[in-house]
Amino acid sequence: MPVYLEQIALIVHDYDLAIRFFVEVLDFELVEDSPALSSRDGHSKRWVVVRPRGATTGLLLAKADGEREARAVGDQFAGRVGLFLRVEDFQGSYDRMRDAGVEFVGAPREEPYGRVAVFLDVAGNRWDLLGLPPTQR
Repeated sequence: MPVYLEQIALIVHDYDLAIRFFVEVLDFELVEDSPALSSRDGHSKRWVVVRPRGATTGLLLAKADGEREARAVGDQFAGRVGLFLRVEDFQGSYDRMRDAGVEFVGAPREEPYGRVAVFLDVAGNRWDLLGLPPTQR
């Protein structure tokens, strides 16, 4: 049986705000939004999964449950880039995201693995927007 990475949890403060960012701004698809079991603090939770269109790996948007998780929102990768979004049309994606209000940290730059620009998601986590490597353009 094949093994694959199905989901990565991303802790958020607000489900709906995160859904709007990923679906409306980054053009991800909403795969699932269902009620889930109660959290440790007794509040209801949801099972929310988004993913880039055509991808198989999704992000499980997990609402912060308790103080420790709340402190981790926006800093799950200790200030490093922790998520990487590969696109075929780097400039078009960059322009569309910038025009939609996405905050980029610095200007795009060329790397051996492709054109790259660091951006922040709705919670403040750092992502790389990655274009194709020069050999694949």
